[in-house]
Amino acid sequence: MKLVYVLVSIAQLLTLTQAAVKVNPLPIPRNITWNDENPIAINLDKLLLDIAVPNQIISDAFYRTVTTLRKLQWYPAATEGPISSFVPFPTGDPAKRRREILEKRDLQHTFDLSGLSVVDITVDDPAADLQLGVNETYSLTVNSSSIYIEAETVWGVLHAFSTLQQLIIFENNQYVVEGSVDIWDAPIYQHRGLMIDTGRNYLSIDKILEQIDIMSLTKLNTLHIHLDDAQSWPILLNSYPEMILDAYSAREIYTIQDLQYIVKYAKERGVRVIPEIDLPGHARAGWRQIDPNLVACGDSWWSNDVWADHTAVEPPPGQLDILNDDVYNVIEDVYNELSEIFSDNVFHVGADEIQTGCYNFSSLIQAWFQEDENRTWNDLSQYYVDKAYPLFMNRTNRRIMMWEDILLTPEGAHTLPTDVILQSWNNDLTNIQNLTARGYDVVVSSSTHFYLDCGYGGWVSNDPRYVDDYTNDVFNTGTGGSWCAPYKTWQRIYDYDFTANLTDAEAAHVIGAELALWSEQVDSTVLTQKIWPRSAALAESTWSGNRDPTTGYLRTNNLTQRIFNFREYLVALGYPASPLVPKYCIQNPHACDLYQNQTILEEFGTHNVSSS
Repeated sequence: MKLVYVLVSIAQLLTLTQAAVKVNPLPIPRNITWNDENPIAINLDKLLLDIAVPNQIISDAFYRTVTTLRKLQWYPAATEGPISSFVPFPTGDPAKRRREILEKRDLQHTFDLSGLSVVDITVDDPAADLQLGVNETYSLTVNSSSIYIEAETVWGVLHAFSTLQQLIIFENNQYVVEGSVDIWDAPIYQHRGLMIDTGRNYLSIDKILEQIDIMSLTKLNTLHIHLDDAQSWPILLNSYPEMILDAYSAREIYTIQDLQYIVKYAKERGVRVIPEIDLPGHARAGWRQIDPNLVACGDSWWSNDVWADHTAVEPPPGQLDILNDDVYNVIEDVYNELSEIFSDNVFHVGADEIQTGCYNFSSLIQAWFQEDENRTWNDLSQYYVDKAYPLFMNRTNRRIMMWEDILLTPEGAHTLPTDVILQSWNNDLTNIQNLTARGYDVVVSSSTHFYLDCGYGGWVSNDPRYVDDYTNDVFNTGTGGSWCAPYKTWQRIYDYDFTANLTDAEAAHVIGAELALWSEQVDSTVLTQKIWPRSAALAESTWSGNRDPTTGYLRTNNLTQRIFNFREYLVALGYPASPLVPKYCIQNPHACDLYQNQTILEEFGTHNVSSS
């Protein structure tokens, strides 16, 4: 067993006498025990890092943690008092308790200057790579004499740092951990993800890195980048440099060095990066610059004013011509070059929303159907799978990820290798159960709960359905043009039990969940505020669960003050996270609850534990 020891000397470890507010980190650890209410102060200026076996990732992460703490000087914006003792307005004064706490903090404190402590970090397997299924377990102990972190891998240590960073607050000119605490922590799901889309609108590198920083803080470990789409191709490749002629501009591209930097930056923060090149649908930009014959229906009108004749679900249309042999040569070249950039063992190859109407514009496909009148669209999809799949499996330990459409839509393939990871976005538990029952590993991205772009209305222009007329029921009432409305609140994200009704064997095939932010109405200016802080709800539900492990009750109410506090924490760090409530609600715990009954969510949750 290989061991890495990290020693941190802490001078002037002080014992303060005051009541601890017990601010828990987000996501809440699997097991956290506060042993007392004797705050422990730490002099950050005296922290020294001594690694017996040098590990640059740990050293850099420790430096970032200390630097952030020193710069932030954070005190919790939203504290959590005992819910059972809260008396709501107007019969009580929810601000009174806060004033009393603040008054107590102004009292003179006595310090024990004799204590010194050691942060002792043990890593059992420092060589373990950041890949799907890597052990992320850690334990963290803070007491009056030491801080001790033990982890199976480097990646567990990074999670411990994220937790420790949220435990340390700044109070009375001291950096304080509010009491001695023991934490054991490990994720429930191995894939905890966020998808961003750089195909519809370009996203700046700085803003992508910003998402990685926040993901690391919340222990989300997978950034899925939907790199291209029919609208644009922003990736400058050596194999086909002409593809960026379909970037929005020369400044809105990613070079190989840019992508390598994003991958390295993410890995240093415990975040995997999974690239997606969407195939064979959603493919026009870039591909047509190599050879227009690679793309079917690229010059057609996307809806033809008659939906029965549509060629795409949104403009512009374009799909790779499945029967053009040159298509597979280009796919192989693009895939191989990107595989050298992205080190993750999982690679996403799309396969969603194939529109059969598009292939009415392919002479090759129409002739193929005419050769045998018994051929079906399923046969065509199967032809693509059989031809493309071997190209993707030329790398050691590689697993391919696809959208569920390739198997579950009416035009999907007959069969698909069961080692393909399928991303499920439609029909909630029905599709999840269908796939897991057939032995497929599934990442859940149900659009009803996890699509972050929903609820903002439609975006296509020249749309007469927006005219204020009593006959326009669909657009003037209800969805407002957003096909996946309503807006996904943090509560809706958190409360989704996406393994309900599954057998144990089926549930074991759910390897995680992923929020998705498609970028038709998103660019760098609004990216962070459309993701955070609501995405922290999934970070917690996939890390430690959305239900109390003892009672099985939904613990959404327990999350309330912590997610309010987390939003303020992000803003203090300089991230433009969206506000969730008036500040009054932050400063007065549960004063903005709809019901005085603090168990109503628990009771409701038990009624719906097995529903979608």
